[in-house]
Amino acid sequence: MTFLLPEMLWLLALLPAAALAYVLLLRRRKKLVAHFPNLALVRGAMGPRASLRRHLPPLLFFLGLAAALLAAARPAASLRLPYAYDTVILTLDISRSMAADDVKPTRLAATQAAVRGFIAGQPRHTRIGLVAFASTAAVVQTPTTDAESVLAALDQLQLQNSTAIGTAVLVSLGAIFPERQFDLYRNSRGARGLLGERERAALEESAPKPVAPGSYKSAVIVLLSDGSATTGVHPIEAARIAADTGVRIFTVGVGTPNGRVTLPNGAEIRVVPDEETLKEMAAITKGDYFYAGSAPDLTQIYSRLAQNLSAEKKNQEISAVFAAVAALLFLCGAAMSAVGAKI
Repeated sequence: MTFLLPEMLWLLALLPAAALAYVLLLRRRKKLVAHFPNLALVRGAMGPRASLRRHLPPLLFFLGLAAALLAAARPAASLRLPYAYDTVILTLDISRSMAADDVKPTRLAATQAAVRGFIAGQPRHTRIGLVAFASTAAVVQTPTTDAESVLAALDQLQLQNSTAIGTAVLVSLGAIFPERQFDLYRNSRGARGLLGERERAALEESAPKPVAPGSYKSAVIVLLSDGSATTGVHPIEAARIAADTGVRIFTVGVGTPNGRVTLPNGAEIRVVPDEETLKEMAAITKGDYFYAGSAPDLTQIYSRLAQNLSAEKKNQEISAVFAAVAALLFLCGAAMSAVGAKI
């Protein structure tokens, strides 16, 4: 818990002063009772329970004062509040390495099963898009509220060569911002730039001004990969572009260190996810990274993602709660004091 006006916490110094004043008042009463023996006899006949009850109203007033002083400092707490993104782009790696069977039955089949569960857990009004990437990236399903269309596109995915993680991010951004252009050949590996210097400069000038990373609350990208980028835009540069748009990227690395695939020539190669790059991409965009080494891991991750995307952590002011508690304590103290006076 934090305080928006921490300087007001100095007012808590009134609490010891109030406690001291109460103790001095009790001593003064004792001296007064000593001068009137009949009052002492009456109080003795009431018993210790009644004497203890006499201190409850001041105690409630004391606690109420403490709550009121804390409310004056405007406390705030990090709370998970219900929230739903308008658009979720599922960006999936369909490179040949997704045929590895270290994640049963295969990395691709386990991913498809986990994504089906994620889609089923999304609110009906959330638009879901599907981007697949290998040597390049493409939108295989534009964002839609029709879950059946997304599932049908998911089932049609076919494995291809290479891995263009960075290009996939830019294509995903294009699905979120269809009115904007993103240079898919910006600093590409092994690809000739289609835009000249003038065209690229004009494109950058026309782009909206950068916003704070993670500040765009209408859409999010969930990207899964099981290897390292071998072509296309550099993933870190693509992540920085995404950060400038405010879109968060949640990355998922799938596969174990023992994952292997067989090439057409019969040779076997080891394929492992580039966790460091995926972690950095998530950090740059204020997203999160998840690692899945098995099919149950994938299911759990996408289930957790579905929950995370339906609730958002916010630093919410809760001074009203403390003020309400203070008012309740003051009322209870006043009521008990009134009842005690009648008795």
